[in-house]
Amino acid sequence: MTVVGIDADVPAGRVVVVIDVIRAFTTAAVAFERGAAEIVCVGSAPEGRALRDRHPDRLLIGEVGGLKPDDFDLGNSPLDMAAADVSGRSLIQATSNGTRGLVRHPDAAALLAASAVNAAATVRWIAEHHAGVPWTIVCTGRSAEDWACGRHLDLLLGGSAADSAELVAGIREGAAQQALRSAGRPADERVDLTRDLPLCCDVDRSAFAMVGELRDNRVTLAAVPC
Repeated sequence: MTVVGIDADVPAGRVVVVIDVIRAFTTAAVAFERGAAEIVCVGSAPEGRALRDRHPDRLLIGEVGGLKPDDFDLGNSPLDMAAADVSGRSLIQATSNGTRGLVRHPDAAALLAASAVNAAATVRWIAEHHAGVPWTIVCTGRSAEDWACGRHLDLLLGGSAADSAELVAGIREGAAQQALRSAGRPADERVDLTRDLPLCCDVDRSAFAMVGELRDNRVTLAAVPC
């Protein structure tokens, strides 16, 4: 299969696209739209803190349990990122699913981060740079949105048409699933996705691929226009 979950074993030498629609790689795309220079993705919050200790000029962004830790500079909200002053800054991103899934693929022919906002641009970049190379799409979350985006990308990469309305419906379904799970938590641990959902559903707003380079168990993302 070309669309798999976060824990799947992916053969070496494939183009790997790692998806986190709600919200890590939507937030990352908005950061690049705001002028961020690069985003260094790490597998955990402690790794993010340790890296910022070594590079205090970098902003630490992300979440633990969906919520912004007090010592992070920014959380995992694309809406908050849309108002943030990150132009020219290097960011460190640590999230529960997206960045953790991204760092698991050291033997990929190419490694990309994607969400609905840059789906078409991701496909264009792969077609230009790795045409004919097999691909695997990794869905890092358990709810519907990442799998809807994975199917959407898989269709486009295979040369078929994909319906953006179906993708948006899948994202909204995933948000509802996450809200249902969150409702069982204490009030101070609940994650409200309603304010971020419009950005997560804004299919193809970003005309760049987020291309990763893996070094020292970290993936540095760059925005590549395409």
